[in-house]
Amino acid sequence: MSAIELTAAVEVDRPADEVWRLVADYARDPEWRTGVVTMAPSTAGPVVEGTTTAEELHMAGRTWRNTGVVTSVEPGRRFSWRTTSGVEASGSRDVVPLSGGRSRLELRLRVSPTGAQRLLRPLLTRMLRRGLAADADRLRQVSEREPVRG
Repeated sequence: MSAIELTAAVEVDRPADEVWRLVADYARDPEWRTGVVTMAPSTAGPVVEGTTTAEELHMAGRTWRNTGVVTSVEPGRRFSWRTTSGVEASGSRDVVPLSGGRSRLELRLRVSPTGAQRLLRPLLTRMLRRGLAADADRLRQVSEREPVRG
């Protein structure tokens, strides 16, 4: 059975460099990602290729422990990641500059259900889609609350 592939996007009333500082700092994930209890990146600040993560996530009544690695980075613009243990997943985070000091944030997620998860694919897809959209909106809210840096 194929993977579940989802994208969530929002426009943010902040310049791309400010949104990038937030989205590329894994230590801040618990502020905006649903269910993330801890996220421990191997490097502080913005991700670099090879940054590893240890994540504890509570979702659907379960605790998930995943490790991951950043596979590519276009500083200020985009990074891609994949899990190395736990749930089989990959994705990316993109920040696109828009006119008027605004930006567009795009979160992409690809999850490959295994075992009994495959039987729950329709439910899992709805949960992940709703969660990813909520995460993008929370990131927008957090970003727009940040003090303006000048």
